[in-house]
Amino acid sequence: MRTIDMSPLFRHTVGFDRMQRLLDAAMRHDTGAQAYPPYNIEAHGENAYRISMAVAGFSPEELSVTVKEQSLIVTGNAASQDSDENYLHRGIARRNFERRFELAEGVEVSGSSLVNGLLNIDLERVVPEEKQPRTIEIATTDKLATKVIEDQKAA
Repeated sequence: MRTIDMSPLFRHTVGFDRMQRLLDAAMRHDTGAQAYPPYNIEAHGENAYRISMAVAGFSPEELSVTVKEQSLIVTGNAASQDSDENYLHRGIARRNFERRFELAEGVEVSGSSLVNGLLNIDLERVVPEEKQPRTIEIATTDKLATKVIEDQKAA
């Protein structure tokens, strides 16, 4: 694994320590434990996303979706099953898991649902009014003269 030294960048910046943590997490390889359960991340338009996780066999009571400090945490705690079952083949993994997703600034969870063994988590990027693009009117000399006259009449 290749290690990238970001310290020269962070000597001249303030507040980017979260970015360093994200880069460190991205550089780690997925192990088998981190690959369960499988998931998809879909874009549904410019500001809408969906995470779909395959959680076959889990009930809604055994699943938890939490947002904490820009991290989406999905956990599954499988209730203990009777060991009296006599499986000829057991291919459906039903083990406890915790999956974390880092959310960008302004991305919020708008809902979740469990349909046909898929946990769907809907996300939406909310752009505050002050950060949305706005058009600035270009004043001309005619408009400035009219405004000065209106201001003088008002005074």
